[in-house]
Amino acid sequence: MYKTLKNYVLLILLMMTATPAVAQSINIPDTLAGWDQSWVANLNGSQAAYSNWAQGGVSSISGTASSIFTMKYRQGLFSYGFRTNLKYGQSNVQGEGVIKTDDVIEVINRFNYRFTEDGNFSGYGNINFRTQFDEGYEYSTEDGVPDVLISDLFAPAYVMEGVGVAYAPSDAFTFETGLALKQTIVTDDDLKPLYGVAQDKEVRGEGGLTTGINFEKEVFESIFYTSALETFTNFLIPVSETDVKWSNEVVGQINSLVSASFQFELRYDNDFSSEIQLKQVLSAGISVSLY
Repeated sequence: MYKTLKNYVLLILLMMTATPAVAQSINIPDTLAGWDQSWVANLNGSQAAYSNWAQGGVSSISGTASSIFTMKYRQGLFSYGFRTNLKYGQSNVQGEGVIKTDDVIEVINRFNYRFTEDGNFSGYGNINFRTQFDEGYEYSTEDGVPDVLISDLFAPAYVMEGVGVAYAPSDAFTFETGLALKQTIVTDDDLKPLYGVAQDKEVRGEGGLTTGINFEKEVFESIFYTSALETFTNFLIPVSETDVKWSNEVVGQINSLVSASFQFELRYDNDFSSEIQLKQVLSAGISVSLY
């Protein structure tokens, strides 16, 4: 039943949003009055084929579908932002089979109330959710050693609620700090030890201090840079075990239909590993603004 539910959720979400971008930040311009929304969908792919090729090579085909839907609202001193970031990619490598290359489900809700009309300081509240669509593996490099399952839908999933103070001297830059509650959800019993969840529970709750630095700007004509640094420090564990997530993306719009992007992400989560996690993706493909 769980597998059926997982496949159903995957199908529905892909039907709803078929983009690359860092989705952690939602910068709402001062000039906005009322609602504004956007929906961008991307389809990136690559293919390589070799036959009797002197330099060697492995035939492969890969593709990634992604989407970002954003809603923004401002009325007086109050503003609200909502964003979904969905992404899924696979690669079929000759001799290796199908391997997942990207997998993100992220939903952000942000409430903001500016203290004064012309001031840079405001109070904020966030409710964020993050998980992945499909099974993820640590692939073995040794013959005869099986791959190890390390993630799945809602294994893990993260929910974070936070309140605090934000400083935004411009539409492009925001710094914030506050208090937060974090829930780590793991529905697969075999994966619970990887993420610090007790075997007789499905949720691990934490309270702590959170900080965030967000930057989003068109740095050159049709070239956009987005960066988001987030930290979460549990009050009950050493500061050296602070969770860190730093996402960066440069997107260049080549023409009205084709875009290219470079993503770099760094994470540190001591529950999963004492080593820094890194991800780098360079891609190009079709980009469509649905509205």
